[in-house]
Amino acid sequence: MRTSEFDYDLPPELIAQTPLEPRDKSRLIILNKVTNAIEHRRFCEIIDYVQCGDTMVFNNSRVIPARIIGQKYNSQTKVEILLLRRLDTNVWETLVRPGRKLTTGARITISGLHRSGSGVIEAKVLEHREDGIRTIRFSNDALIEGFGQIPLPPYIHTPLADPERYQTIYAQIKGSAAAPTAGLHFTPELLNKLREKGVYLAFVTLHIGLDTFRPVRVEDPNGHVIHKEFGELKPEVVTLLNQTKKQGKRVIAVGTSTVRLIEAAAQTGTLKPFGGWVDLFILPGYRFHVTDAMVTNFHLPRSTLLMLVAAFAGKDFVLRAYEQAKGLNYRFYSFGDAMLIL
Repeated sequence: MRTSEFDYDLPPELIAQTPLEPRDKSRLIILNKVTNAIEHRRFCEIIDYVQCGDTMVFNNSRVIPARIIGQKYNSQTKVEILLLRRLDTNVWETLVRPGRKLTTGARITISGLHRSGSGVIEAKVLEHREDGIRTIRFSNDALIEGFGQIPLPPYIHTPLADPERYQTIYAQIKGSAAAPTAGLHFTPELLNKLREKGVYLAFVTLHIGLDTFRPVRVEDPNGHVIHKEFGELKPEVVTLLNQTKKQGKRVIAVGTSTVRLIEAAAQTGTLKPFGGWVDLFILPGYRFHVTDAMVTNFHLPRSTLLMLVAAFAGKDFVLRAYEQAKGLNYRFYSFGDAMLIL
């Protein structure tokens, strides 16, 4: 298995720059692993593919205003900081630009109009790692969000009129640097229709970090070190998922982040409550313990997310579906269309 096997070409015009309204009117490509068939529907029609007693699992992580603009101390150099994950009080793993000017010991001033008034935060680079990640200590990270902006992926160049549009409607627990985008297609009305059909809705939390933004750069994906993400799976959700499986119904994971969490919680062969860091890297050949079906978006070439989807549905099947989607002008990536794998 080589990373280049998960590469594909995508015309730039197919990268969705703005979200569709309403959310559930995006397109939905459906892959059936049993029949090897591919269908094309609208996302609101996903209701036709779920059954009474199934459980859909959603990631309720909320994107934080993780993009912060500052200035290098005693310099006119503008600095952009992207918060990735909180390590301790006032200490964060980050990505920064321009990186070459921010070595260990560099100081940054963040000032301006805070949402609660004017203010200043001082920051210092504690560590500069080879992978480009910098550990930064802030003078007061309780104020950080007031200076920050919602970070959009680097392939989106159109400003977002409403920052809430980059949140799922059920986003609740703050902590992600990027949205769990498979969930962006759900509306309150669609969730109600699912409940009325007898589908159980369960919510877990996995805070999305660095790997959403970067491709696998080594040719052997087994040599890639995946970024850890913090997650929580509560006992009552475990009970529901175990009952769903016991009754012969399906666990339908909404998003690759949801898949990673519930599969990480079942590594012993039994699904158990979980709270901690997730570093599970799912590649073709992986045996899924919990996930029976998956809702996902279209993913970047050579990404860990595309590899996870290929592990679930088969690489050739997934890439064939991607080619069909390209030919039919599907919209790709965060604000793009969706895929249901049965």
